[in-house]
Amino acid sequence: MHKFTKALAAVGLAAVMSHSAMAADNPKLGFLVKQPEEPWFQTEWRFADKAGKDLNFEVIKIAVPDGEKTLNAIDSLAANGAKGFVICTPDPRLGPAIMAKARSYDMKVIQVDDQFVNAKGKPMEEVPLVMMAATKIGERQGQELYKEMQKRGWKAADTGVMAITADELDTARRRTSGSMDALKAAGFPEKQIYKVPTKSNDIPGALDAGNSLLVQHPEVKNWLIIGMNDNTVLGGVRATEGQGFKAANVIGIGINGVDAVNELSKSSQTGFYGSLLPSPDIHGYKSIQMLNEWVTKGVEPPKFTEVTDVVLITRDNFKEELKKKGLM
Repeated sequence: MHKFTKALAAVGLAAVMSHSAMAADNPKLGFLVKQPEEPWFQTEWRFADKAGKDLNFEVIKIAVPDGEKTLNAIDSLAANGAKGFVICTPDPRLGPAIMAKARSYDMKVIQVDDQFVNAKGKPMEEVPLVMMAATKIGERQGQELYKEMQKRGWKAADTGVMAITADELDTARRRTSGSMDALKAAGFPEKQIYKVPTKSNDIPGALDAGNSLLVQHPEVKNWLIIGMNDNTVLGGVRATEGQGFKAANVIGIGINGVDAVNELSKSSQTGFYGSLLPSPDIHGYKSIQMLNEWVTKGVEPPKFTEVTDVVLITRDNFKEELKKKGLM
């Protein structure tokens, strides 16, 4: 009887060890996003799932549109045995609360798209971040604007740059500064680059900013428009339309791609020439791949991973390029 009990215990121990090995081999990892209805985040989730299938881990996807749901999601992940999570936070100021909760469960965290800030409003650079390269994507915006201006044969003397800015946001500042620097590097006159701050990074805010700038410069015949995203550039384009500028005299290039679809689908060309489409597929796959390496092999990710892959989408190619990324 004693031998039988020992044998049974050995079988039970082996089963437990086998189960533990399986659990270690197939960890559960969370992927939390602030706006799950957005094509960008749906694509991130889809490619996170692909990484899970490729690399043998389970992805738990949770929508976190506000602070309460974010902290509840971390509790839920812990209850499900998750070892860590990737998150695009609904509010950067939640960073300290998110990290305190994650540490209480010994969970590893990687930020994607948006960076946490501490109580003093400073970036929490100690938490690994995967983000599109703000300065480089801004430089590309300026380069593409100058290229299209050259193609149209515009004279620099007749042209102004409407730079719709939001310098209090680090990402916005780096994008628009990169764009202006690239235009200057290409030879565009610095004195004809006009900065105007927007109260909000959306179409109404940028429309107001654009209108206030246009009335100050009636001498400008052609406008290049830069902004931190598609909607700020669209707001600038709407302002030029309201002041009587034709599409042929305006070049706006946004950043994001998915917010440009309606504009690029219009039956006739507007002043919104195109948009720089980043790579949600890379963000989704790479961020959770790094988390898996961290959890299973102890390979700590770099504190900052810049994703530089962008493609210019215009009326000619936007459907094809969005389909490649799974966004249409």
